[in-house]
Amino acid sequence: MKSIDLCPKLQKSMDIIGRRWTGLIIYQLLQGPQRFSVIESSLPVSGRLLSERLKELELEGIVLREVFPETPVRIQYSLTDKGRALESVIRDLQEWSESWIEPEGCGPEGIPPE
Repeated sequence: MKSIDLCPKLQKSMDIIGRRWTGLIIYQLLQGPQRFSVIESSLPVSGRLLSERLKELELEGIVLREVFPETPVRIQYSLTDKGRALESVIRDLQEWSESWIEPEGCGPEGIPPE
């Protein structure tokens, strides 16, 4: 079988988006700027892993972390232009999954088996 030569940029983008929870974090931030606690309560992910993924996305220039000098300090996360450019990719993947993916443990029409 012949191996496929992937463009290094495509490979890196797949590595970034394919990391566990990354796509869902981006999906969550498409709704607008949010505090850590809001993101954490919206996703079934540990705070430690969420923090790690947000730092990675910040280093990639996909997420902006803003610190507001208030008491207590307020930290807010939002997508950069680079991050917002992923919206069509995320929305297309959402549409594809709704058409083609069955939730685990569910049969046709998304109904859990008896």
